[in-house]
Amino acid sequence: MTEEASVDAGRIVLLTASHRVAPGLLSWPAWQVLRTADLVLCADDAHPQLPYLREAGVTVEPRVPGAEELVAACAGGRTAVVVTSGAGESALTDGLARLGGSGRVAMPDLELLPGSYDLPGARLLDLVEVMDRIRRECPWSSRQTHKGLAKYGIEEAYELVEAIEDGDRTELREELGDVLLQVVFHARIAEEDADEPFSVDDVAATIVEKLIHRHPHVFGDERAETPEEVKAHWLRTKAIEKQRESVTDGVPLGQPGLALAAKLASRVRTAGLPVRPPAGEGIGYELLALAVRAEADGADPEAALRAAARVYRDAVRAAEGLGGADTPAEGSGGADTPEEGRGGPDTPEEGRGGPDTPA
Repeated sequence: MTEEASVDAGRIVLLTASHRVAPGLLSWPAWQVLRTADLVLCADDAHPQLPYLREAGVTVEPRVPGAEELVAACAGGRTAVVVTSGAGESALTDGLARLGGSGRVAMPDLELLPGSYDLPGARLLDLVEVMDRIRRECPWSSRQTHKGLAKYGIEEAYELVEAIEDGDRTELREELGDVLLQVVFHARIAEEDADEPFSVDDVAATIVEKLIHRHPHVFGDERAETPEEVKAHWLRTKAIEKQRESVTDGVPLGQPGLALAAKLASRVRTAGLPVRPPAGEGIGYELLALAVRAEADGADPEAALRAAARVYRDAVRAAEGLGGADTPAEGSGGADTPEEGRGGPDTPEEGRGGPDTPA
């Protein structure tokens, strides 16, 4: 064994921290290594962790030396911690790799230590941050209003439905993102309201409170062993919350006609009201009767007609000598392309999976 190899070359710890977690909230192993290290370095003098490290008594040098200097500083069993910046420390790690590959020096142990981890949902913070900047700096987005974006919500909801019906997982993920974008977009606009401002946090808090209240069998003392019992809880708590005069209150009349007819029929059936569909002349009454019948049979008339229309579309394309199912639907694409008039959350409130079900 050479004299150089017998010397304890020490340890270099690259400490990472998620910018999505509040500064100062570091893991116990991270605090331990910071408190016991011989040298703590950080090249970013504006790093959000620095005030908290210094408050905890950790001395941080505002620099990161080159690979050779850092290796030399660790000689004799010393530990150096590098608090990495958001961009990482590629110059240092590349230098260490070259130095280690040269075989000229005894290399310290190199350790990557995550000081904090992203929690589930942490990337939503990125979305809020990006939306905030777009709202401030984009000439198109900065001028949008709730009313101006409303039509995009319907479009995005239907594109989400199409992705679900197609069974396309990639499209499903993208369309869910497009719907989520619209929720965050509207919430960001709402922050600027002079009279009744609210934020995306208020939106989230409202739905969290509603979900907890409507699931007493999960968050409270009530019991529900079957989907039917869950639905009964849901309808009972919703009736107390809304205190509506009519079972038709809350049914959006602007939704597609077949979905509207089916939702009204669902409300009538659930309430046990002896109301039959009105009879009359014309295709509208015939369609109403079909929609009521479909709802009673547990079918979604809107989805059924859409499926039949797709078959019809494929038949038309076949007659034209074109392909059918493999051709992307017209108007599909990414999110927030104002020149194409896209955008979108308002999923139609009802249908077979609307507020009459707990999901």
